[in-house]
Amino acid sequence: MAYKETHNRFTDWWMRLVIWREHHIKERTFVIFLALVVGILCGFAAQLLKYLISHISGWLTSNFSITDANYLYLVYPVAGIILTVLFVKYVVKDNISHGVTKVLYAISRNKSRLKRKNMYASLVASSITIGFGGSVGAEGPIVYTGAAIGSNVGQAFRLSPKILMLLVGCGAAAGIAGIFRAPIAGMLFTIEVLMIDFTGMTIMPLLISSISAATVAYVLEGYGSEFFFSQSEAFHTGKIPYTILLGVVCGLMSFYFTKIVFMMETMFRRIKSRSWKVAAGGIVIAGLVFFFPPLYGEGYGAINDLLDGNVSKILDGTVFYVDRGDIWFVALFIASVAMMKAFATSATNGAGGVGGTFAPSLFVGALTGFLFAFVLNNMNWGIELSQKNFTLMGMAGVMSGVMHAPLMAIFLTAEMTGGYNLFLPLLIVSTLAYLTIQVFSPYSIYTMRLAKAGDLLTHQKDKSVLTLMKVDKLIEKDFKTVTPDMDLKQMVDVISVSKRNLFPVVDNEGNLKGIVLLDDIRNIMFRTDLYKKMHVSRFMTSAPAVIDINEPMDKVMSTFDKTNAWNLPVADNGKYVGFVSKSKIFNSYRQVLKHFLDD
Repeated sequence: MAYKETHNRFTDWWMRLVIWREHHIKERTFVIFLALVVGILCGFAAQLLKYLISHISGWLTSNFSITDANYLYLVYPVAGIILTVLFVKYVVKDNISHGVTKVLYAISRNKSRLKRKNMYASLVASSITIGFGGSVGAEGPIVYTGAAIGSNVGQAFRLSPKILMLLVGCGAAAGIAGIFRAPIAGMLFTIEVLMIDFTGMTIMPLLISSISAATVAYVLEGYGSEFFFSQSEAFHTGKIPYTILLGVVCGLMSFYFTKIVFMMETMFRRIKSRSWKVAAGGIVIAGLVFFFPPLYGEGYGAINDLLDGNVSKILDGTVFYVDRGDIWFVALFIASVAMMKAFATSATNGAGGVGGTFAPSLFVGALTGFLFAFVLNNMNWGIELSQKNFTLMGMAGVMSGVMHAPLMAIFLTAEMTGGYNLFLPLLIVSTLAYLTIQVFSPYSIYTMRLAKAGDLLTHQKDKSVLTLMKVDKLIEKDFKTVTPDMDLKQMVDVISVSKRNLFPVVDNEGNLKGIVLLDDIRNIMFRTDLYKKMHVSRFMTSAPAVIDINEPMDKVMSTFDKTNAWNLPVADNGKYVGFVSKSKIFNSYRQVLKHFLDD
């Protein structure tokens, strides 16, 4: 009883605060303040996630041998997946995989509203998955966590969907900035990946959130870069042709990574049993991590080894340790790790683990860039490329291709390594990798799922507005139905009480069979001699097209354009629901567009 009274008093006090704010603080000013709050909260959330992953992983692997194989690699990833599945099933009770895609869906289809439990669910689940060796990244979960923090802060103050969308973007940007100490990359991630428009209203809140989250990270971690990189060799313009070639290679590697991930996802979706998914994914990830230990967790240790020039160290703790002196075997091992990362990542997520593809793209990029330089250097062609520099360029290239975010890839790579002197080659590689993968796929690894379902919000205003509209909100149901066996007299009786000149024909089960247009029967409707002889089945016609209730609005508008119809029937699995009209769509379109563009 006491708890209920306390809760009620708090609720009343909070509502008074919300109302006072609405009357005394301008919305634009208040959004700036909330962006700061969201940034600080997300900064701490990112640090907590990094702390949990680091300590879980360190505790489990602290006694591992460097010179021999470690058989616990066969156990840890599976144990982590099982613990994650149990946590999600019995505590979260919701699907929290594909965090960035879920954020995009919330923006497009759920008015930017995310559940409260999303503020902690992905953080805990991904800590377990990655700490125990799941071959995924923490960036997707922190984006989901940050977006949920932004959404729930906005919901607490009863802010509009437009402002919620901005706060979701602020949370996502802060998550990236906080985990990588990369504020500019965080803002660009929101603009390029989440597709929040870069306008006068969005720029300042996004910057404030990113900077405040990065500040929290700098205070708690210090001012060092995420990856240790010391440029020992300057980049010369004579290396530009090789940089161009690396960009194309990274684009092709991005396409390979994306295709493998979606192929594996499709395979796991066909497995209906949760237990079989865990078993199948667990076997794959355990086997891959055992033979290729760099696949354990995020793989940042391997990236640091390559950037630091400790190439042979990548064989530590493997069954191949004795072959570390053979440079071509080391190269083959690194190539195998790069190719297997996509399988390891998708197997982890497919089995029930929680993690993203952000870090895996960095990992694959680093290995791709290193191999590119290593192979050319050792082909006796007189080529000398900096393996460390090309490792850095590869990180930016593959990330750009996988995420379709070249600007973010450039700035993130520079910010988290301090490699600003390589800005020109980073720009070249990222741009060409992006252009290369565009030839094969117009969507990123995050947006492809939503694009296929018609749920993707884009920078194109027309498509974005149509995405925000739903067929079931536009259906008109004041049409009088008739049945095929009705005679003309019954049809005339229906016409006499109807305000419409169009009549859907349905059978006894409610299935749509056709339509009757008043103009088509005007010449016979007053001939009483035909009243009992003519039936609806004789003069009804097929509808120009039938709209499915789940069709995306851009497809609906395309159907209207092809048929030149003004009204079209809507069906749900063949059952008649109502009609949707061009006039209703246009009115709704104008309202959504005005709200969408209003600053």
